[in-house]
Amino acid sequence: MTAQRFLVTGRVQGVGFRWSAVQAAERIGVTGWVRNLPSGEVEALVAGDDDAVERMADWLRQGPPGARVDAVSATLVDLADAPRGFALRR
Repeated sequence: MTAQRFLVTGRVQGVGFRWSAVQAAERIGVTGWVRNLPSGEVEALVAGDDDAVERMADWLRQGPPGARVDAVSATLVDLADAPRGFALRR
């Protein structure tokens, strides 16, 4: 099990990125959350088994149709910070 915080930059707001991320997370089977930042980035906390977190990281690198992902950075975080389920935060 692992947990990572991702920052996604590019054209990632106003394109359904967060809603699509929730659907992808549920399909992949990870927990955490996703939110827009005032900087124009999208932030996500993703927790689960190593393979599932990597699949979600791959999804974040692509994003939904209409998005343009320029970069994704990842930082390991304490698993205690990971919530149950996957939520959209504001």
